[in-house]
Amino acid sequence: MTADLKAAARTALACLDLTSLNDGDTAADIDALCRRAQTSHGPVAAVCVWPRFVAQARAALPASIKVAAVANFPDGGLDLARALADVEAIAQAGGDEVDVVLPYRALLAGDSTEVSEFLSEVRFASRPLTLKVIIESGELATPERIAQATRLALAAGADFVKTSTGKTKTGATPAAAAVMLKEIAASGLSNAGFKASGGVRSVADAAGYIAQVQAALGGGALNPQRLRFGASGLLTDIEAVLSGSESVAVTAAY
Repeated sequence: MTADLKAAARTALACLDLTSLNDGDTAADIDALCRRAQTSHGPVAAVCVWPRFVAQARAALPASIKVAAVANFPDGGLDLARALADVEAIAQAGGDEVDVVLPYRALLAGDSTEVSEFLSEVRFASRPLTLKVIIESGELATPERIAQATRLALAAGADFVKTSTGKTKTGATPAAAAVMLKEIAASGLSNAGFKASGGVRSVADAAGYIAQVQAALGGGALNPQRLRFGASGLLTDIEAVLSGSESVAVTAAY
């Protein structure tokens, strides 16, 4: 086991949003998720759940582990009332973070002004919670669209720009990450962060994104204030690596 892989595993653990967003999630599933978030190697950064489970997760976790929940998820429609209702529910239940889906279909249709207004309203309503904007990079497809979506999210005040919902065919990719990180670096926003989500299953996958973030934003960005991974299965591989076992996941993007 290389020291580099173990170092990547430690960073990935500290920056992990341990996620359960299955349609059939139950209270028992969320209890199990919250127990899993507190590992023998240290805690994850956050758990990410449906809004209806925020209060349960918050009660089950120490304050050091954030509770994130999704809004306008996963379809990303241009329905502001629905998104604001999700945000209010998350805040009222004691949530710390909101992961909202940018209306990517509207952006593809050329409605960038409406998308910008939508994001600004969500940002206003969600303060002081951390806001992550999911751009669904796999659906946007081209570097130009991915860059545009990233700029719109940052201009609206997003704390993080996130690759994908994990519910479409293409999740996080190194190519999309490169475009997003370039825009974050160019923005001059020293606190803006990046979240890789969708298909990040191994420490080797995570290590590739960690290297990209370090190259684009500097080593000071390798912390949960600037870097997150959204995943459900990644923790199994992190624990295998940190316990000295063989990595159990097959790399996907890298």
